Amino acid sequence: MKSFRLLTVTLGLLLTGTTLASAEILALINYESKPNQPVRREGIAIMEIDPESGDFGKILMDIPLPSDLVAHHIFFNRDRSKAYVTALGKSLLHVIDLTKFPYRLRAINVSDCLVGEDLVVSEDNKTWYLTCMGSSNVIVGDALTDKPIKAVSAAAPSVATILYPHGIAIHNGIDRILVTSTVKPDMSDAGDSVTVLEASTGKVLSTHKIGSKPAPAKSAPVEIMFSPKANPPVVHITNMMEGTFWAGVWDSKSKAFSFHEIDDFGSRQQGMPLEILYNAKGDRLFVTTAKPGFVNLYDNSDPQQPKFLKTIAAAAGAHHSVLSPDERYLFVQNSLLNLEGMSDGSITVIDLKQEKVLGSIDTLKAQGFNPNCIMLLPNHFQPGGLRASLVVK
Repeated sequence: MKSFRLLTVTLGLLLTGTTLASAEILALINYESKPNQPVRREGIAIMEIDPESGDFGKILMDIPLPSDLVAHHIFFNRDRSKAYVTALGKSLLHVIDLTKFPYRLRAINVSDCLVGEDLVVSEDNKTWYLTCMGSSNVIVGDALTDKPIKAVSAAAPSVATILYPHGIAIHNGIDRILVTSTVKPDMSDAGDSVTVLEASTGKVLSTHKIGSKPAPAKSAPVEIMFSPKANPPVVHITNMMEGTFWAGVWDSKSKAFSFHEIDDFGSRQQGMPLEILYNAKGDRLFVTTAKPGFVNLYDNSDPQQPKFLKTIAAAAGAHHSVLSPDERYLFVQNSLLNLEGMSDGSITVIDLKQEKVLGSIDTLKAQGFNPNCIMLLPNHFQPGGLRASLVVK
C-alpha cells in the first residue's frame, strides 16, 4: 500500500473579491487501516467534503499517528481553538492547537486512563472530562494547561457505579455531569446505567438503570447529550445493545433526573444506535444506527418526546455525523471499530433539502482505510488573512 506524500505546502494571501474560502467544507477525519491490510497505519486527514467543490473528496493534508494508538474520537473545546483526540490503545490524550498552522499534535499522559473514549469541556472552557472505559473512571483535566487534575470513580459501588464509562454530557447551569456505562472493552460484559456526578466537585450522586429489561439489562447506553436550549434540561441517550432511544428530564425541585424510553429502533429493523446530532436551532435531531447503517430524523420541538420523521440509509457502520454550516448536507462516517459487517469505510453525503442520499465519499475506503470520526474544521483564517493550500498525493 502506497503512503501519502506531501508534495507542496504553500501559504498565500487571500485577495479581495474571492469567494474561494466560503466554498470550502473541510473535515478532520481520523482513520486506521482495515484489518485486511498488510501494514497497519493511522492518521488524521483534512478532507474537502463540499459536494460543490472541485476538490470534493480530496485529502488536502495528512497528519500521521502512531500505528498502535487506535485513535478514536475528536472533540473541540468551547471556542474551537483546540481539538482533542482520544485513544483506545494507549493512555494518551492528544491535543491540537487549531490557531497555529501547520497543525501539530501534543501528547498528554493520562496514566490513570485505559481505553479513552469521550471528552467534554466545561461551559467556561476551563476544565475537560475524559471517560476511560477500560479503567472505569473519569479523568478531570485543566483545559488551559491540558494537565490532568484527578481521577473520579465511585467510592461506594453499592450506591453508585461508574462502570465502563463512555458517553459524557455536562450542564454547568445545573452543576451536573452524566456518564453512560457501556461495555467492557473486550465486549464480554455490558452496562445498563447512567451515573450522575456533581460537576463542581466530581462527587458521584446517583446511578440510574437505562433499559427496558430488569437489571442487569446489558442495554449498553453509549452516547448521551443535552438537547440544545431545552427548558427544563433534557438529555438524550442511545442504548447500543438494546437498540432503544431514551430521554432524561431534569426536575429543578428534586434536583434529579427521571428517565423514559423514546423510541425502539428494532421496530424498523435497525440495531446498534450510536451517535446523536442536533441542528443549530435544536428542533431537529439525527441518530445513527450502525447495523445495517441508517440515519433517523426526528422533530425535536419537544425534547422530552422527539417525534420520529424518517429513516435514510447510509452504509454499514453508520456512526458519527456532521452538518454543513448551512445545514443543507449531512455527512455520515460509516465505520465502527473495524468490526465485521459494520465498517464500510465510506462517508455518506445526504441532501437534507431533498431528504435523500446525494452520494458517497470513498477516498479512504479505496485505499484500505476506515474513517473513525468526522468533525468539521473550524475556520480560523479571517478574510484577507493567510490561507493554506496543500496538495497531497
